[in-house]
Amino acid sequence: MYTLHNELRHYAWGSKTAMAELFGRSPSGKPEAELWIGAHPDSPSLAELAGTPTALDELIAARPEALLGAPVANAYGRLPFLMKVLAAGAPLSLQVHPTLEQATSGFAAENAAGVTPDAPHRNYRDNNHKPEMLYALTDFTALCGFRPLADSARLLLQLAASVQEQGAAAELTELADILQSDAHENSLYTVFDRMLHSDKDCRGAYDAALGSLASNTETDPALATAASLSNAYPHDAGSVLSLLLNLVTLQRGEAIWLPAGNVHAYLLGLGIEVMSSSDNVLRGGLTKKYVDTSELMKTVNFTPLDVPRIHVTRAPTGEELLQPPCSEFQLQKITFPGGLTHVPLAQNGPVLVLVVSGTLTLSSSEKKLSLTQGESAFVAAYDAPVTLTPHHEPGSDTLLAFGVTIPHQEAGHP
Repeated sequence: MYTLHNELRHYAWGSKTAMAELFGRSPSGKPEAELWIGAHPDSPSLAELAGTPTALDELIAARPEALLGAPVANAYGRLPFLMKVLAAGAPLSLQVHPTLEQATSGFAAENAAGVTPDAPHRNYRDNNHKPEMLYALTDFTALCGFRPLADSARLLLQLAASVQEQGAAAELTELADILQSDAHENSLYTVFDRMLHSDKDCRGAYDAALGSLASNTETDPALATAASLSNAYPHDAGSVLSLLLNLVTLQRGEAIWLPAGNVHAYLLGLGIEVMSSSDNVLRGGLTKKYVDTSELMKTVNFTPLDVPRIHVTRAPTGEELLQPPCSEFQLQKITFPGGLTHVPLAQNGPVLVLVVSGTLTLSSSEKKLSLTQGESAFVAAYDAPVTLTPHHEPGSDTLLAFGVTIPHQEAGHP
């Protein structure tokens, strides 16, 4: 078991206060967007090894079978998951993640073309896919997946009624008709593509109409959200594209699943994000970063779907488990329900553990490690089994921690 030191990323959309409040420390004064916990080579955690900080990816590479366990080492060759604390104070980009096949071929093609790893126009930072799960620590707002076509058509018609420029209004009306037409093949693809590549005049007309709707208290929440995005990113296709997507509000303790091809954007809130160990993002708008619309269109899954919420299951000892339909990770919420004095750490190979509040002791047959608020650890496969024990101090907050490992029923299957 190794205590970790993790990199905090200061993206512009990050909250200046949420993460500091979560961990009971003073704000840095900068936007604090993401805390990376894991072994991704772009920002590996540093593990305490005999008093010397060692990059976790290098530590694992030196002894993969011992630290990951033979099944995980043979199936993945690396720590297959990455945990982040994400604090969105402003909207993130409208984005999608590739499949494993797309990531593998795209990464190889960019390497062959001589695109440097840190090039701003690089699409594929690694050769892995990035399915992910978001667990809400506060109320959390997001756009996630395509809403029913009839609902999208209704919103486009409502916006068209407020657009003053005749050509732009006619375009929205035609797009709504396409969504409502059973005879039109690939209707969602067609509408998304035309909106994504709309010209500057159309986008300006849409922005003006959304601005006029913003002050109306009876405006549909989806249109109000689009108006807010338009104000933050004028002349950006992402604001009107948001009308094609499900607007989701998660309450604390709820979670959503975002597989490859799912168009999404996190808008506001604080959460635990768990994903395959990858940083591959294809953006479609709501950002000043590189947007590759051609690659994006090849990646999006154009299927309307219900909001992909993850249902919580309970281990025999009562702790909550969130298991998305993915072989690389599951999330254990550690709270010691019913006044338990100890619970087992859910472990199948390696584990990442993060303490959000309180103090927690991890005990194996050979070692004990105590973690307090904001601290994290990497638990090696050879440390199993590990028992968790809380430390309840007078006036302290209820203990809350999280553990990430591989689901038992999917062990060794990438």
